[in-house]
Amino acid sequence: MLGRGRVFFTSSPSQVYKEPKRLLALGWVTTEKEPARTRSRTRYRLTRSGREALRAHLRAPAGWPRIQHDAARRLFAGDLITDAEILESLAHLRRDIETLEAALETNLARIPTVPHRARYARLLHGLARRLLDAHRDWLDDVERELGP
Repeated sequence: MLGRGRVFFTSSPSQVYKEPKRLLALGWVTTEKEPARTRSRTRYRLTRSGREALRAHLRAPAGWPRIQHDAARRLFAGDLITDAEILESLAHLRRDIETLEAALETNLARIPTVPHRARYARLLHGLARRLLDAHRDWLDDVERELGP
Protein backbone atom coordinates (compact mmCIF):
# COMPACT_ATOMS: atom_id res chain seq x y z
CA MET A 1 0.00 0.00 0.00
CA LEU A 2 2.89 2.36 0.68
CA GLY A 3 4.28 1.73 -2.78
CA ARG A 4 1.18 2.93 -4.60
CA GLY A 5 2.10 6.58 -4.30
CA ARG A 6 5.91 6.21 -4.58
CA VAL A 7 6.43 9.00 -2.06
CA PHE A 8 7.62 6.81 0.82
CA PHE A 9 8.64 3.53 -0.69
CA THR A 10 10.31 3.17 -4.04
CA SER A 11 11.56 -0.25 -4.90
CA SER A 12 11.90 -2.18 -8.08
CA PRO A 13 8.94 -4.39 -8.95
CA SER A 14 11.22 -7.43 -8.68
CA GLN A 15 11.90 -6.59 -5.02
CA VAL A 16 8.20 -6.13 -4.34
CA TYR A 17 7.56 -9.63 -5.70
CA LYS A 18 10.56 -11.20 -3.93
CA GLU A 19 9.69 -9.95 -0.46
CA PRO A 20 6.56 -12.08 0.11
CA LYS A 21 8.56 -15.19 -0.84
CA ARG A 22 11.21 -14.24 1.74
CA LEU A 23 8.52 -13.72 4.39
CA LEU A 24 6.99 -17.10 3.48
CA ALA A 25 10.38 -18.83 3.90
CA LEU A 26 10.72 -17.22 7.34
CA GLY A 27 7.28 -18.53 8.32
CA TRP A 28 5.96 -15.00 8.80
CA VAL A 29 3.15 -15.31 6.23
CA THR A 30 0.89 -17.99 4.84
CA THR A 31 -0.55 -18.04 1.34
CA GLU A 32 -3.80 -19.00 -0.30
CA LYS A 33 -4.93 -18.77 -3.88
CA GLU A 34 -8.13 -16.94 -4.69
CA PRO A 35 -9.87 -16.35 -8.00
CA ALA A 36 -9.36 -13.07 -9.79
CA ARG A 37 -10.46 -11.68 -13.17
CA THR A 38 -7.94 -13.38 -15.42
CA ARG A 39 -5.95 -15.74 -13.19
CA SER A 40 -5.74 -16.69 -9.57
CA ARG A 41 -4.21 -14.28 -7.11
CA THR A 42 -2.06 -15.17 -4.11
CA ARG A 43 -3.22 -13.65 -0.85
CA TYR A 44 -0.68 -13.41 1.94
CA ARG A 45 -1.64 -13.37 5.62
CA LEU A 46 0.60 -12.69 8.58
CA THR A 47 1.23 -15.60 10.92
CA ARG A 48 1.48 -15.08 14.67
CA SER A 49 5.30 -15.04 14.45
CA GLY A 50 5.07 -12.68 11.48
CA ARG A 51 2.89 -10.29 13.45
CA GLU A 52 5.33 -10.44 16.37
CA ALA A 53 8.26 -9.74 14.04
CA LEU A 54 6.37 -6.82 12.49
CA ARG A 55 5.53 -5.39 15.90
CA ALA A 56 9.18 -5.69 16.97
CA HIS A 57 10.22 -3.88 13.81
CA LEU A 58 7.65 -1.12 14.36
CA ARG A 59 8.80 -0.60 17.95
CA ALA A 60 12.46 -0.16 16.94
CA PRO A 61 13.70 3.44 16.77
CA ALA A 62 13.04 5.15 13.45
CA GLY A 63 16.04 7.08 12.13
CA TRP A 64 16.49 9.38 9.19
CA PRO A 65 15.19 7.71 6.01
CA ARG A 66 17.56 6.36 3.39
CA ILE A 67 17.42 8.76 0.49
CA GLN A 68 18.74 8.26 -3.01
CA HIS A 69 17.94 11.62 -4.53
CA ASP A 70 18.80 11.68 -8.24
CA ALA A 71 17.90 15.35 -8.64
CA ALA A 72 20.20 16.38 -5.78
CA ARG A 73 23.01 14.29 -7.25
CA ARG A 74 22.63 16.07 -10.59
CA LEU A 75 22.83 19.43 -8.90
CA PHE A 76 25.79 18.38 -6.75
CA ALA A 77 27.76 17.51 -9.90
CA GLY A 78 26.42 20.55 -11.73
CA ASP A 79 29.87 21.83 -12.64
CA LEU A 80 30.23 18.91 -15.07
CA ILE A 81 27.34 19.98 -17.33
CA THR A 82 25.71 23.28 -18.24
CA ASP A 83 22.96 24.91 -16.20
CA ALA A 84 20.58 24.37 -19.11
CA GLU A 85 21.38 20.65 -19.08
CA ILE A 86 20.78 20.49 -15.33
CA LEU A 87 17.40 22.19 -15.76
CA GLU A 88 16.51 19.84 -18.59
CA SER A 89 17.40 16.82 -16.46
CA LEU A 90 15.25 18.15 -13.60
CA ALA A 91 12.20 18.92 -15.76
CA HIS A 92 10.89 15.41 -15.26
CA LEU A 93 10.87 15.96 -11.49
CA ARG A 94 8.11 18.55 -11.81
CA ARG A 95 5.98 16.10 -13.81
CA ASP A 96 6.62 13.43 -11.17
CA ILE A 97 5.48 15.82 -8.45
CA GLU A 98 2.21 16.41 -10.32
CA THR A 99 1.69 12.67 -10.84
CA LEU A 100 2.41 11.94 -7.17
CA GLU A 101 0.03 14.70 -6.06
CA ALA A 102 -2.75 13.08 -8.08
CA ALA A 103 -1.98 9.67 -6.52
CA LEU A 104 -1.91 11.30 -3.10
CA GLU A 105 -5.39 12.74 -3.60
CA THR A 106 -6.65 9.32 -4.73
CA ASN A 107 -5.18 7.76 -1.60
CA LEU A 108 -6.71 10.51 0.55
CA ALA A 109 -10.13 9.68 -0.88
CA ARG A 110 -9.61 6.02 0.13
CA ILE A 111 -8.91 6.81 3.79
CA PRO A 112 -12.53 6.37 4.94
CA THR A 113 -12.52 2.79 3.59
CA VAL A 114 -10.12 1.74 6.36
CA PRO A 115 -11.51 3.55 9.42
CA HIS A 116 -9.21 1.81 11.91
CA ARG A 117 -6.21 3.33 10.10
CA ALA A 118 -7.72 6.70 9.17
CA ARG A 119 -5.83 8.92 11.60
CA TYR A 120 -2.50 7.32 10.72
CA ALA A 121 -3.25 7.65 7.01
CA ARG A 122 -4.13 11.33 7.44
CA LEU A 123 -0.86 11.98 9.28
CA LEU A 124 1.07 10.12 6.59
CA HIS A 125 -0.77 12.10 3.93
CA GLY A 126 0.37 15.30 5.65
CA LEU A 127 4.00 14.21 5.48
CA ALA A 128 3.65 13.24 1.82
CA ARG A 129 2.08 16.62 1.04
CA ARG A 130 4.94 18.44 2.79
CA LEU A 131 7.56 16.40 0.93
CA LEU A 132 5.98 17.18 -2.42
CA ASP A 133 5.63 20.87 -1.53
CA ALA A 134 9.27 21.00 -0.39
CA HIS A 135 10.44 19.45 -3.65
CA ARG A 136 8.35 21.87 -5.70
CA ASP A 137 9.73 24.83 -3.74
CA TRP A 138 13.29 23.54 -4.11
CA LEU A 139 12.81 23.04 -7.83
CA ASP A 140 11.46 26.60 -8.11
CA ASP A 141 14.63 27.88 -6.37
CA VAL A 142 16.90 25.88 -8.67
CA GLU A 143 15.06 27.10 -11.77
CA ARG A 144 15.25 30.73 -10.60
CA GLU A 145 18.97 30.44 -9.89
CA LEU A 146 20.00 28.49 -12.99
CA GLY A 147 17.40 29.62 -15.50
CA PRO A 148 17.70 32.40 -18.05
